[in-house]
Amino acid sequence: MQTVILVIHLLLALGLIAVILVQRSEGGGLGIGGSGGGGGGGGFGVMSSRGAANLLTRTTAILAGAFMITSIILALQSNSHTKPASILEQAPASAPAVTEPAEDTGPAAPTR
Repeated sequence: MQTVILVIHLLLALGLIAVILVQRSEGGGLGIGGSGGGGGGGGFGVMSSRGAANLLTRTTAILAGAFMITSIILALQSNSHTKPASILEQAPASAPAVTEPAEDTGPAAPTR
């Protein structure tokens, strides 16, 4: 499930980048630019430049909202995983039983 949402999240991010780059800015923009806009001159086109700007603004808002929702969902999913217990609280599973050390008799005598 997390992988599916992550893929959707990445597609939304790419869509946002594309829609934002197409919008006209004060500097000229990449896609609409010029006085004719996306609909051609004289208002005979399918969309006027104002209509295209409204469409792109709405599309940006929808994509941004969906991006925020998927961000929140991914954050909640990553937080819901069980946290590992502290290493200090874990006892080793295969630890041998602690026994008293054998009585120390001193260093061994050298052998020849």
